[in-house]
Formats: sequence, C-alpha cells, structure tokens
Amino acid sequence: MVALQTKTTTCAAATPFPLRRSPTPFTSNVSFQQKAPRFVVSAVVKKSPKRLKYSVPRLPKEDGLLYIEVDPEGSDTWKLDSAVELLKSGAVGVIPTDTVYAMVCDMNNHDAIERLRRLKEVEASKPFSILCRSLHDIDTYTTGFPRGNSNGLSDYFRAVKHCVPGPYTFILTASKALPKQCVKYGPAIPKYASRKSLGVRIPDDVVCQAVLEKMGAPLISTSVRSPQENQWIIDPVLIADTYGPEGLNFVIDAGVRLANPSTVVDMLQIPPTIIRQGKGPKQPWMADPNDAVEEKDQEG
Repeated sequence: MVALQTKTTTCAAATPFPLRRSPTPFTSNVSFQQKAPRFVVSAVVKKSPKRLKYSVPRLPKEDGLLYIEVDPEGSDTWKLDSAVELLKSGAVGVIPTDTVYAMVCDMNNHDAIERLRRLKEVEASKPFSILCRSLHDIDTYTTGFPRGNSNGLSDYFRAVKHCVPGPYTFILTASKALPKQCVKYGPAIPKYASRKSLGVRIPDDVVCQAVLEKMGAPLISTSVRSPQENQWIIDPVLIADTYGPEGLNFVIDAGVRLANPSTVVDMLQIPPTIIRQGKGPKQPWMADPNDAVEEKDQEG
C-alpha cells in the first residue's frame, strides 16, 4: 500500500516564503491498493472441519485432501482434471461407481498400490480388481471371456455383452500385459509376481467413466468400507473424514450411494458361478451355490 503525503502552505504575493518539510507530516486518507489476480477455482481442498480452496493440482498435505463435488449426471466433468492429474502423480483417491464408492490408484504405480493397501489394511496377497473403460481393456489385461466352440462350450462372451457396463465384477484369467503384483513390500527389495486371475469391471456411471477416459487406462480398485465396522461407507463426506487423516489424497463427491456392491462372477468355472450376490441380478447362465443349498434344505 502506497500512502500519499501532502502539505499545504500559503505565501504572500510580495514576500516569497521558503518551503520547508514539516517535522510531523500528515497522511491523507487516499490510498492505492493493487488487486490480486483472480483464479477460477475448479476444486476445493477439504481440511476438517472447513474447506480450503486452491487452483493448482498438487498432492495435498497429509492433513488435507482434494474434495471435488460434481454433478452425478456428468455435466461438469471438467472438474475431474485435478483428480486425474493427482492419480497420474501417484495419488490414491475415491471415485463414485454404479454401486458403492471405490478407492482407486494407477495400476502401474507400485508405490500407490502399496499406499492403497495400507489405507485399506489389506495384505499383499489379496488381489485388487480393475475398473475398465470398455471390453477392449478387459481383452488387454485378461485372456477374455470363454467363447463357444464345437465341443459344446457356451458362448459366454455374447451373454456378458448384455451385462456391461453394469454392476458386475468378472473374474478372468490374467494376461501377460497385467503389471506384476507386489507380494512383498518393505525396506528390503520388493518382490513381484505375475497374477493368475483378475477381477474386471465396467461401471455404468458417467462420472466414473469420465475419470477412466481422462486417465486413459484402467484403475486399481477396491470398495470403500469402514475400517472399524467393516461396512460400506456410502457418504463421501464420511469417507473424507475417515480416510483423509490417514493419507487419502482426494474424494470425488457424486452424492450418496446405496450400500449394494457389485455382483462377483467367477468366469473360471463352468458354468460361471456367483461368489457374491450384489446389485447385478443373477442371469440364467450364472450358477449360484446358494440355490443348491436351498434345494438340499427343502429335500431335508
């Protein structure tokens, strides 16, 4: 701030009067203040209990996270750019799906995957699924769905096409293109091993698909549960409050979800078998072990 100093004096017309600096100059009330440039804020950093704004994508500090509120219908997917940049930098975040919220990270970043494991408190031996953009991603990282042949094998690929995108996770044989899984992580040299199987999913959610498209690749994924109660957390605000202090980097808020996860179908078995019944309804070509148990109970 620059202050304008003024001094008024009077002098006679006939007798010149020398100008002297006043020992106690006064300051006028006129001031000049330079305005700071304005930025368009595309997201907010959530730091409990208040939210702080910033406009430059960066990994938040340990005590804060990027919290992005979006339209569930996908009218403002431009807001997702900051989260995608964080993912590409090794962040771990939470995004909406067509079932529950998912904790995700870059499938090629082993450090990010290990951070995700620590957040979820799961062992290295437990495999994660991946969220895919299309059947092309599934064909890339797995050997694909069983197809019909002359030996009587049903063409399950044609049947699956009617279920995607949708609330199903399919377990398939992993291909060599899938990055190796870290089976031992610590101060010593990490050990990696190829995975034999992989859970794949194509969510029917515009916000989730927008993140995947901007990412340009599938994401490692696991559903968000409460670490104490082992229940689904369907409110993004509660997710931020629960996992933000633990090091979660961002949350994309597309509204409260329903506590109904995807239906998991093991395609390695013939016929394909449901190992977890969820939001996706049972299809005629799927086997359900619970059906056999119910029939046995009725016979008894």
